Amino acid sequence: MTAGVLLGADLGTSGLKLVALDLDGAVVAEAEEDYAYDRPTPDRAESDVRVWRAALDAAWASMAPGLTDRPVLALGLSGQMHGAVLVDDVGRPLRPALLWPDRRAVGELDRWRGLTSEERAALANPLLPGMTGPMLAWLGEHEPEVVARASTVLLPKDALRAALVPGADVAVTDRSDASGTLLWDVVADSWSMAAVDAAGVPSELLPAVRPGTEVVGTTVLAGREVHVVVGAADTPLALLAAGTTEGLQVNLGTGAQVLRPGWTPAPVDDPRMHAYADADDGWYAMAAMQEGGSAWAQVRAELGLDWPGFFAAAAVPGPARAAVEEVVSAIGAAARLLGDPADGAPLVLTGGGARSRVVQQALADALGCPVRHLRLRSASAVGAAMLAARGVDLQVEVQWLPGPSVEPREDAQG
Repeated sequence: MTAGVLLGADLGTSGLKLVALDLDGAVVAEAEEDYAYDRPTPDRAESDVRVWRAALDAAWASMAPGLTDRPVLALGLSGQMHGAVLVDDVGRPLRPALLWPDRRAVGELDRWRGLTSEERAALANPLLPGMTGPMLAWLGEHEPEVVARASTVLLPKDALRAALVPGADVAVTDRSDASGTLLWDVVADSWSMAAVDAAGVPSELLPAVRPGTEVVGTTVLAGREVHVVVGAADTPLALLAAGTTEGLQVNLGTGAQVLRPGWTPAPVDDPRMHAYADADDGWYAMAAMQEGGSAWAQVRAELGLDWPGFFAAAAVPGPARAAVEEVVSAIGAAARLLGDPADGAPLVLTGGGARSRVVQQALADALGCPVRHLRLRSASAVGAAMLAARGVDLQVEVQWLPGPSVEPREDAQG
């Protein structure tokens, strides 16, 4: 039997990616399953947690035949941030998961505005309705009977993990996801009781915060018990996989995030950018846009094109080009908010929306700096596999081949 592999699964908004990493840090297998989330009304975004589990099962089924002689040593999970999943004491969801694009809790944000300036500054994040705290406040107001039956509130990757690991402690998350809830005091690095009180729900609903590398239990894959670690949020795991410790990184998927590692925790009175815990013991700053690849998907559908056709069309003036330029312009504004990349340092680019040379060139032109695409199908899934390795006392350094450096054109208009 050959050496084992580590699995990493990235639970995205519109699809799940699964990778197998060998002990030398090479991706030896990968699979992807798409799904849609539900829009019951224009301001709502929900998903049945069973869809996520089915996607993982399908991805594993397509990958497993190529790994018959390679035992899986551990599984790590990455997931979309924010949202809220109410579950019972064995991890069964009590209603569909609320996702980050959901805007039903706009009115509940007034509760956070009612905090003292010191309490609000300690959260160090903009007030957005798709975060867990405001969603909990909405659920407490509009579905109190569901909240009363809940044992805990989980983030998306935690809900998937609970479905995978029967008998394990359900009420568990990690600090990278906890810090994105609007319930986390970034200065104290712990739950903010003032924000929890604002949400109007019992503090007992909050999950325990544990290291992302901690093994919480086992699941069965290919007839073998496999260790499962807590996992972490998708954006810090993309940073971990890329090895980005300075400068800027852009993750371009359904949405878009511009990341600057190395942020120092501090209270912020009126934050314009996000501040979250990373997958280790540090912090990063982020500027995020809801519309990234999702905006392109809409235009692509209207034009009746597949993805190669869309990006080919984006190379010349027209609706596809305009859609790319609009997203790139927003990314450029976000990058300037976080600060220009270090002199000469290329911007690191990850995510499915980053694969096109048209996008890479447009970003290089807009930011006036070199852009280097990280050729990983899912940096976040690779980061999750790295956490899994650490959970079973293995140190794995990822092997990845960066794409060529795309330089800004001299005649480009920034």
